[in-house]
Amino acid sequence: MKRFLIACLGNIGPEYADTRHNIGFMVADRMAADAGVAFSSCRYGDMATVKVKNCELLILKPSTFMNLSGVAIRYWMNKEKLPLENLLVVVDDLAIPFGQLRMRTRGSDAGHNGLKNIASELGTQNYARLRFGVGNDFARGSQIDFVLGSFPPEEKKLLPEKIGRAVDAVKAFCLSGAAFAMNHYNG
Repeated sequence: MKRFLIACLGNIGPEYADTRHNIGFMVADRMAADAGVAFSSCRYGDMATVKVKNCELLILKPSTFMNLSGVAIRYWMNKEKLPLENLLVVVDDLAIPFGQLRMRTRGSDAGHNGLKNIASELGTQNYARLRFGVGNDFARGSQIDFVLGSFPPEEKKLLPEKIGRAVDAVKAFCLSGAAFAMNHYNG
């Protein structure tokens, strides 16, 4: 059975629960709910194990806060002896319109502190990431308030469908590979 670490980024605590920055946690929660499994508290986060056909997905919601996500990811990659190509990071992205997905197998952190820390901890930027667009409808200088803010009502209505598409992209990555997932879910 192929095993993957699906690291879904966000911040712990009720004040962050429904914020744009926590879209990774929302995707993780949906994958676990769809599979009928619960998260367990473990070192550096909450973990749920989901089986999809011949794959086992270790879904991690790091408890290290966004900016130290790499610490949790490095720990679990080492503990589970997983190769780098079996890691997928799910993260919010300001540069992408709301609800659009962009998967890449490598790339820069694009100013995202969570991705910056992951690259630092893993010693490479060559890991797969699924960026979930949260848009960039904010005034100059208010980026932090925007990502730590909630989705407006019109976007909230669309979230279940958009999150479902992200879950499908994660499964496609695991079952059919990054190239297939990128061809079918990017944009």
